Amino acid sequence: MDFTFDTEQHALREAVAGLLQRAYDPEKRRAVTKDDPGFDEKTWAQLAEMGVLGLPFAEADGGMGAGHAEVALVAAEIGRVLAPEPFVESVVLAGGLVSAVGTAEQRAELLGPLAEGSSLVVFAHAEPGHRWTSSATAVTATRSGEGWTLSGVKEPVPSGARADVLVVSAAVEGGTGLFVVRGDATGLTRDGYRSHDGTRVARVTLDGTPAELLGEGTADRAGDVELALARASVAYAHEAVGAMETALRTTSEYLKTRKQFGVPLSRFQALTFRAADMYVSLELVRSVALWATMVVDAEDSSPEAVLAAADRARLQTSKAGRHIGKEAIQLHGGIGVTAEYSVGHYTSRLTAIDHLLGDGAWATNRLAERVDSYDTVEALPA
Repeated sequence: MDFTFDTEQHALREAVAGLLQRAYDPEKRRAVTKDDPGFDEKTWAQLAEMGVLGLPFAEADGGMGAGHAEVALVAAEIGRVLAPEPFVESVVLAGGLVSAVGTAEQRAELLGPLAEGSSLVVFAHAEPGHRWTSSATAVTATRSGEGWTLSGVKEPVPSGARADVLVVSAAVEGGTGLFVVRGDATGLTRDGYRSHDGTRVARVTLDGTPAELLGEGTADRAGDVELALARASVAYAHEAVGAMETALRTTSEYLKTRKQFGVPLSRFQALTFRAADMYVSLELVRSVALWATMVVDAEDSSPEAVLAAADRARLQTSKAGRHIGKEAIQLHGGIGVTAEYSVGHYTSRLTAIDHLLGDGAWATNRLAERVDSYDTVEALPA
């Protein structure tokens, strides 16, 4: 497999990195995430001008027609500076569902403005008391004349208070349906709050809220939701890789400059070995995330292959994120647990990513359930 990027992909990464590094330092991020909407709308608009918000969408729908490799590059740069922009949540997850399920008219209506930065679309799927499922149960859809109404609660919904459009999963006869809800719809209440990692989420309450069916027909969309969640998980893995890189670099620099007993901490072999183990974890999760991206991008990949690749990425991201995050704090000593220092914020974001769409234990159980379907190899002769 070729894990290298071409010239255009390198140019994309450098452009996004330049923008985000100028836009965010720890002080700027704290100020931006303090209040709604929880991200810098000027930076979001600049990403739109660069074509980043339309990367995965077809050109006919107002996008750039790029692949998941380009999405991975952007996600990694977002993680590197902990940029709070809802790129994965809006572009990859919600936009991906509209692209996969929506009619031509819906794709033109929703994806074009999303790519231009004039409309924020998010996916409202998680429900209180339920986690990491592709089905909806707490929110129900009811026919109302020629349309639909939705009732129930979704929480947490990333950037739900700021969203202009919500793609909502709801229980219908025969399974799970997907619906489009406008931000100004009647019966819609959104209560936003700050999550532990600084991003903004919301409790979304629907009370007879008018909605438009996404796509044609009322077929069960749980499979489409599961694939969209899998693709988003691979993108989150790359965001986590970017965060882990910065956490490791910050820790290594601290060990080289902080002195104890008159010598740098890097002179203590035990601490150097721990930093080396962090590097091994980082490179392992990077390779798994890149491999999973190529599986998602491959035209001949079956849905089962994409789901398995995403679960492997989830598992490795979970293990590496816990390891690198905890070690970064420990190796910084007392300063590592203070809110003023960066490594704690990186660990908090890695923890959030671990729990957004399924943690390592959950991914392990899913992989174990399919163990009989995996390819086998013959053992080498003794």
